[in-house]
Amino acid sequence: MTIEHARACLELEADAIRALIPRINDQFAVAMQMILKCSGRVIVTGMGKSGLIGKKIAATLASTGTPAFFLHPAEGIHGDLGMVTASDIVLAISNSGETNEVISLLPTLKRIGCSIIAMTGRGQSTLAKNADAYIDVGVEKEACPLGLAPTASTTATLAMGDALAVALLSARNFTPEEFALYHPGGSLGRKLLLTVENVMHGAGDMPVVTPDKTVKEALFTITAQGLGAVLVVETLESMLLVGLLTDGDIRRSLEKGHDFLDKPVALLMTSNPRTVTKDKLAAHALSIMEKNKPRPITLLPVVDSNFRAIGIIHLTDLLRQGVV
Repeated sequence: MTIEHARACLELEADAIRALIPRINDQFAVAMQMILKCSGRVIVTGMGKSGLIGKKIAATLASTGTPAFFLHPAEGIHGDLGMVTASDIVLAISNSGETNEVISLLPTLKRIGCSIIAMTGRGQSTLAKNADAYIDVGVEKEACPLGLAPTASTTATLAMGDALAVALLSARNFTPEEFALYHPGGSLGRKLLLTVENVMHGAGDMPVVTPDKTVKEALFTITAQGLGAVLVVETLESMLLVGLLTDGDIRRSLEKGHDFLDKPVALLMTSNPRTVTKDKLAAHALSIMEKNKPRPITLLPVVDSNFRAIGIIHLTDLLRQGVV
């Protein structure tokens, strides 16, 4: 019986969300245009469970290009309404549309002169009638078998808030880079903000040899720099990249003998290796490494527009920065 109640809850809440689709209507469009034209912030308010949903909606709006914050209605009527200006929009959430703390805000909000969007389940409620736009989030019944705990109604409100945020995001042509700007502490932010230049080993610690050097000399350079490879350049003056020699290349050759150690690097190096430029995202460098055929690689030479070697990036650098 308990399992049946759980399944019935999800089915009812899913139905409540599906019922919202026809309500993406003219009033929704009005609310959306109000926010797009708003020169201030969207201030979300709601009491109890509606307030908790409101905090999430405010956070979603703020992270997707719409400046927003949550205002607790009880705190609002005790001074925090000073945060609201005439250029702001208040998104007021109340399933009944009659929540005392929310309704108590209306006279002052009207005097301030800000616009009001109501997100409520009752179009004839006090809140809806006093709003400039009304978004219908009503549900037929709560998923709670007692019909008391806000369940389907809060789920519907949250989903409608997501729909509003996504519609605004699309209308603003909000980019992944902008999203990353607001999430610098997260892994997504690191993937979208870090460039190759931020993590590469530059001129100061870039292992380099010329093609005429012996493999033994290149091996000493590889060991000294500790990056597992050496960049092969035409000359130290031109720094034109002509190849790459890795410790893996040397190990595989050792299986056939060691005579090659005294031969020129040019005979063993990989010519025309995969490369990346410093302006590319670090995540792009990782993609090149992972998709290399016939096997993934762990490092990439960094070149400029003239194919001059200017650095090297290793998989461990990306691991340390949280890109992987």
